[in-house]
Amino acid sequence: METNPFSDEYFMTEALKEAEKAMILDEVPVGAIIVCDNQIIARGHNYTERLNDVTAHAEMQAFTSAANYLGGKYLNECTLYVTLEPCIMCGGASFWTQIKRIVYGASDEKRGFLSVKRSVLHPKTEITKGIHEEKCSKILQDFFQHKRT
Repeated sequence: METNPFSDEYFMTEALKEAEKAMILDEVPVGAIIVCDNQIIARGHNYTERLNDVTAHAEMQAFTSAANYLGGKYLNECTLYVTLEPCIMCGGASFWTQIKRIVYGASDEKRGFLSVKRSVLHPKTEITKGIHEEKCSKILQDFFQHKRT
């Protein structure tokens, strides 16, 4: 069976590769990519421990990289693929980028942007959730289980 190289599943698999990079670095394994015109233009994974920076989330790394690639701060023709529902900070940052679409794998009931009563996203941003949800959840569960033992 052939995988459509432009499907949400394909791109989420690429975001999972970034999460695996974070896990190797002993960072919380969250990965993100940004796609524009079916091309990956940015990749990011959590880097908060290495940079000693609480804002160095995967999404923030990807936003900066994508803006540099495009030469502008607006990502209104782009899609963010991220393995975990963005937190409120990253959701707020996505507002300022005017990202067209956010696709995420695992939900974050405690800290995700959907936990707030009022949307922090740009009104035109579309949301798709649950892509490779089990894989995205498992990498996080395995990481924290290992931390506890």
